[in-house]
Amino acid sequence: MVRSAMVRKGVMGALALLMGLLALGPALAQEDFVFGMILVGSRDDQGWSQAHVEGGEYVVEKLAEEDVNARMIVFENLNVVVNPNVTLIDVVAEMVDEGAELIFTTSDAFEPDTLEAAEEFPDIQFVHISGSAVLGLTPADIFPERFESAEPLEAPANFANLMGEMEFGKMIAGCAAALTSDTGRISYLGPLINAETRRLVASTYLGARYCYENYADGNPEDLSFEVIWIGFWVPTPDTLDPVQVTNTFFDTGSDIVISGIDPQDALIVAGQRRGQDDDVYAVPYDYELACDTAPEACLGVPYFHWGPEYLRLVNLVRNGEFEQEWTWVGPDWGDINNPDTTTVGWRNGPALPEDAAADLDAFIAEMTAFMTDPANEGRFFLWEGPLNFQDGTALAAEGEWVDPLEVWYLPQLLEGITGDSTLGE
Repeated sequence: MVRSAMVRKGVMGALALLMGLLALGPALAQEDFVFGMILVGSRDDQGWSQAHVEGGEYVVEKLAEEDVNARMIVFENLNVVVNPNVTLIDVVAEMVDEGAELIFTTSDAFEPDTLEAAEEFPDIQFVHISGSAVLGLTPADIFPERFESAEPLEAPANFANLMGEMEFGKMIAGCAAALTSDTGRISYLGPLINAETRRLVASTYLGARYCYENYADGNPEDLSFEVIWIGFWVPTPDTLDPVQVTNTFFDTGSDIVISGIDPQDALIVAGQRRGQDDDVYAVPYDYELACDTAPEACLGVPYFHWGPEYLRLVNLVRNGEFEQEWTWVGPDWGDINNPDTTTVGWRNGPALPEDAAADLDAFIAEMTAFMTDPANEGRFFLWEGPLNFQDGTALAAEGEWVDPLEVWYLPQLLEGITGDSTLGE
């Protein structure tokens, strides 16, 4: 389902060296297309950033099949810890000097600087991942009773937004956890707090609650679902330690931890604990092969596969057809793991029990039937009332469906979830 709606800092020499080492693609004399990829984390994090790099590699490989010589330039770890003196504009300027015609920026925090870069370089096309500047809306437009009116971000013509409907992957993750848990206590290792992370946590909870009641025959009121936020997508000196947080979850009774951060700390800890005969598991995030980190503890992984959408956007630029767009694209419901058509998928982990796997298949089939029914156009599976916010106010009355934009701009976690909704936002 798709919904579309400079100053250099004196570090160019270092940037050129870094990106020269990270340029991917055939080293031929004539390059037909060059594109850039700016990452918030490490390119081999087995999480969010690696999924983007492999999406770019997919583009290079597919274009090579058409005898098109494409090259991807990668800049990793654009964050204040690893590269405190480098700005996104610095990186963009160097990529443009190296011939990039299209640049993907792959963190929610990059959107304001990406908009600035798009203004600075009007002949270069930019795609920002996870934002919504193209919509020209603010949270106050969707929830006027909760937010003060504000000026929306303005997106130039050479700017687009892209995001995957990971809400469905997170529902599956929550279901897998609920089907496996012996304690009925599930915990969520969260990054920072914003609308994206709230809706992903809420979707995970809805999947867990639904499966706990309808497949595990549990009382949904007895299900415990807690989130603790570390403060950023990757651990830094200013965040909580995700290893410590995960151990605390397990020490206080949770037997499943679902990760929402980029690297796979929760899964690593779960694997270590299983090595100590603790009956605990984890669900990693972002990257299709994340379970390889600790297969004995992995129930499965909801993952992004950016390749098909990245290829579509690259071809739009190559053909001179790129236009401003906001695209929120979900799984290929015919095959959520088809590498040439899906953007969001799910892979069962080696640790998922056989009976849970059978029930999870039934849940995914139920979700698929709902999302492919034309009568449900514009609806998100499980986002049906009665649903309340944490503070007890209503999000949706009984029988009412939550509008997709209300899901996108979700201002607070749902009732039933323990944890902060807005702290530090």
